[in-house]
Amino acid sequence: MGYPEGLGVVDLMIGFPHRDHQQVYQRLLRGAKDRESREDFSFPAEYMFKDVPGEAAEHDDPIEVTFAEMDRFGVEIGLFGASPDAREAHRRDPKRVALSLEVDPNDVMGTIRKIRAAKDEYELKAVTFFPAGCLPQVPVDDPKAYALYAACVDLDLPVIVNAGIAGPRFPSDCQHVMRFDRVCYDFPELRIVMRHGAEPWEDLAVKLMLKWPGLFYMPSAFAPKYYPKAIIDYANTRGADKVLYAGYYPMGLTLERIFTELPQVPLRDHVWPKFLRENALRVFDLG
Repeated sequence: MGYPEGLGVVDLMIGFPHRDHQQVYQRLLRGAKDRESREDFSFPAEYMFKDVPGEAAEHDDPIEVTFAEMDRFGVEIGLFGASPDAREAHRRDPKRVALSLEVDPNDVMGTIRKIRAAKDEYELKAVTFFPAGCLPQVPVDDPKAYALYAACVDLDLPVIVNAGIAGPRFPSDCQHVMRFDRVCYDFPELRIVMRHGAEPWEDLAVKLMLKWPGLFYMPSAFAPKYYPKAIIDYANTRGADKVLYAGYYPMGLTLERIFTELPQVPLRDHVWPKFLRENALRVFDLG
């Protein structure tokens, strides 16, 4: 059977083309110290990617550009960061657009209030958190992050957290995969999804997912031909319900590249629907 056509893919990391990359990433680049990151890159991890999607043309509607790409490659639902464009897209087509909220736990009470306000204002489906990208950095198991996790448990929201070596040139110990072990112990009701590969600790990520029911993984920002072998092996065996598809359009990858390479990923037939759709519907309550 192989790769299933017409499934209705759920993409857990997708966005809209930017008109000005530098403006979009200005906040994140506050933590960068090297000249190349601050002055030359269109986005902070550009050194890792080839053929990064360009900026939106002046006459294009970024929402319609992304909707057209979703139609072209069979993406039925996308999880978008709750930018003004994403909220307008959700207004236009709420069945196609799910919203997540990126937060910085350094502002502890402000973060909790933002999450609660977003939950009340629109159909918030997830909270996202980039430990290495916070200024100052907030480790996965930091007390400030614990307040965020408690709010997510109270509101029944999953949290997506970067795991492994950071793409931008920031220190990465704050994202060491072992830090998730304590979080899962202290928050048994929390659904936590590791984002961006967990390398070079992907074997450890598998061990922890076997151990903790609420810990999941998505290979966002990885072209499919570079999905870690340990993750593919896990998805094909005991982890079929734990690995969820996420892309990286338009930040670093095109949907064309992703969906050209996906059929070559050696997933078993019964895993494909779970990976591309069913796990996301369940974990993020998108049904």
